[in-house]
Amino acid sequence: MDVEVHPWSEGDLELLRRANTPELMDWVGGVETDDQVVARHHRYLALARDGTGQQFRITVPGHPEGVGMVGYWQHEWHGEPALESGWSVESEYRGQGIAPAAVVAMLEFARAAGETLPVHAYPSVDNPASNAVCRKAGFTLLGEEDFEVGDGVLRTNDWVAYLAPGGEASRST
Repeated sequence: MDVEVHPWSEGDLELLRRANTPELMDWVGGVETDDQVVARHHRYLALARDGTGQQFRITVPGHPEGVGMVGYWQHEWHGEPALESGWSVESEYRGQGIAPAAVVAMLEFARAAGETLPVHAYPSVDNPASNAVCRKAGFTLLGEEDFEVGDGVLRTNDWVAYLAPGGEASRST
């Protein structure tokens, strides 16, 4: 499958609305109101503008409107600066290798943009599909962690991908 990622733009709000389903959102705190979806869209747009990350629309041949999203943003983890990543692919496009390919493309973009912090992903321990994406995209499993989502705590796996040469994080000064 030919997968491309495109920087998030004003026109991607409908993609975000399509992804606001119980099937996709139950893993991250539940379905959002339309106002919350619009606010998230504006946060995604601000990532690149503010230099704090990048969100992408995932496309495949014949679907330039997008079949999912992937991105990374600044994050603090255990008192250290890091990047957090996340993704979502619409249900009819799952199982085709789209998510792992999009995550790899996102990591390549981050590396080319000069990012050197470790990139973490926190899928639920009960989400085999997202954990498989981490494995296939080259992340390393560090262990289980409790992660706050919405109004609760989710038991997650902590996966990490290193962008800096040598497999370790480095800091810009």
